[in-house]
Amino acid sequence: MAWEFRRHVEEELIKKLIKEPLWKEKLKGDCEKGEVFLTIRNDYISFYHGGGGLFTFDIMEGFKTHIKYASVIDATDENTKINYIRQDQLKNLPLISDFSAGYDGIKKNCELYSGEEAKGVSNLYRKSSYLHDKSIVVLDIEIAFKKNDGKKQDRIDILLYDKKSQTLRFVEAKHFSNSDLWAESTPRVISQIEKYEKQIKQYGENLIREYGLYIDGLNLIFGKQFKKPRDIEPKVSLLIFGFDNAQKHGDRFKKLILNNPEYKKIPCYCKGNPKKDFNAENIWNEAK
Repeated sequence: MAWEFRRHVEEELIKKLIKEPLWKEKLKGDCEKGEVFLTIRNDYISFYHGGGGLFTFDIMEGFKTHIKYASVIDATDENTKINYIRQDQLKNLPLISDFSAGYDGIKKNCELYSGEEAKGVSNLYRKSSYLHDKSIVVLDIEIAFKKNDGKKQDRIDILLYDKKSQTLRFVEAKHFSNSDLWAESTPRVISQIEKYEKQIKQYGENLIREYGLYIDGLNLIFGKQFKKPRDIEPKVSLLIFGFDNAQKHGDRFKKLILNNPEYKKIPCYCKGNPKKDFNAENIWNEAK
């Protein structure tokens, strides 16, 4: 099986989306604020919030969400006006009957189930979504390439885009606690990144073309005029986050990351607190 990567949806799907009440009343505004991040996939659209996959949308089934997110009590029902319930009252508590009514609860559940790395990435797209008026933005997240045997590799976490130079750059994000970072020889994350870089080198033209189609879709959805990418960075950057000052200055960090020659091979950006001064521009400019 040939290497495959697509980021395209038909115009018919976009026209269907923008007519949906959930889109018009909830999702569109949250996308514009950075609360929700819309991505285009292969013939469907994904919405992310708080580190989780909030909804998907396709031409056949419309909006879908995971059952664990949709388990939301209908707060408009009279039986939900109490704060504490007995076991025998459970049967009287109705679940939501549509996504719009339970939207806030679904978002909250989405946040609760997210891991630390996904939450860190969500802090980034909240501040640097492609809809923000900034030169360097987050264009896509959770990007999975397919191997030639059809199996998916681990997902690259972030795709940054420099609107001025029209250049793409992939970024792998790791929380400080992730064991893939820690080794006295070659950490697993370095091997991961090297595999990605080989595919970028081999299939860079395909990636640029597909993200041109991706931007065509965003322009139709949001009424924008973003320019298509013309170039792609050959090196994948590494973002390490989620550590405090004591950990940053500790012997383990110095020995296994700062002084590990393997990390000299890749552009690396370390940020302790992913909620403070955490944006796409800083990663782009300071990953060295």
